[in-house]
Amino acid sequence: MTRTTPPRPVDLTELFPQLRDHSATATRLHPRPGTPTTGDSSVGGPLLWSADEPWPVCMDGDAHYVDTLMTPATVRRSREIYTAAQARAAATGTPYELTDEERAQVPAYDFSEPHTLLLQPIPLVPVAQLYQRDIPDFVGPDGADVLQVLWCPLDHPEDGYNPRVRLIWRRSTDVTTPLEQAPEPPVVNDSYLPVSCVVHPERVREYQYGDLLPDELGERITAWEQAQERTEDDHIARDYQSDLSLAPGWKVAGFASWSLSDPQPMNCTECGRAMTLLLTADSGEWDGTECSWRPVEEPADASPDPTGVTIGRGYALYVFRCPASFDHPPATAMQ
Repeated sequence: MTRTTPPRPVDLTELFPQLRDHSATATRLHPRPGTPTTGDSSVGGPLLWSADEPWPVCMDGDAHYVDTLMTPATVRRSREIYTAAQARAAATGTPYELTDEERAQVPAYDFSEPHTLLLQPIPLVPVAQLYQRDIPDFVGPDGADVLQVLWCPLDHPEDGYNPRVRLIWRRSTDVTTPLEQAPEPPVVNDSYLPVSCVVHPERVREYQYGDLLPDELGERITAWEQAQERTEDDHIARDYQSDLSLAPGWKVAGFASWSLSDPQPMNCTECGRAMTLLLTADSGEWDGTECSWRPVEEPADASPDPTGVTIGRGYALYVFRCPASFDHPPATAMQ
């Protein structure tokens, strides 16, 4: 099903024509649970990978920050159980509750697999696969037509207590003997194991984070926000940051929000160049029942968290690339 972002409640460029110089396009991915193949763009789906190509692993062992560890099978089974219980409650109008049989299959809240399992290589997990044909804002080296994003499904203190990201661009026609089954890590942080999702790409226009706009323009926007009056026809005062400028959810390109901290310089560790936003992995697709970014096709009971990914306490992980070279390492920021 197509996913369509509602028109913005206010046309910012009519109010502030100068904003046209501080805009960019982004591709909202709109991931939804499904069964993508290696030939599809996806979030958390299988990757097109050569059978003779080594699968990347993390060897950081007990340098990971660890709280609770689960096997991927336990995470997936628990999600199935909770989803079934929610559907049962919605269909019958009864309170949400697990059966005794279901409860016996869900780990206790204080359960964790042994931390010694970290001492073996941890295969990275697929986060996203993006084919150029599907993504209007795709970028990559000459000839590459697919971007693959993987990460270590555990917290790395030196990466801001986030999963460490790996980027791979490839030419799909180079994969002549595909890998049939990717290796799985022995344990994961359940927040970093994405649900297998198909994507529904949609291009939108975004405007730069407010604190990065020229001072005079930012001040005029703030004054406009403060001057808005609530009326019977539109009882919600529109906010530049949350309603009008930056799309939430998983997306390619666009701008990052710096709502958790002041804007931070994201410079390449190899060459010092200012980096650009490549991908956003978000904890949710929209926020609240009246969010102006919620796609028009979504049913009333749709979950705003289709991927099962949670970054921090419900934030987003921004992945940046160096514009000088696709071979330079990415950088990440949680906001």
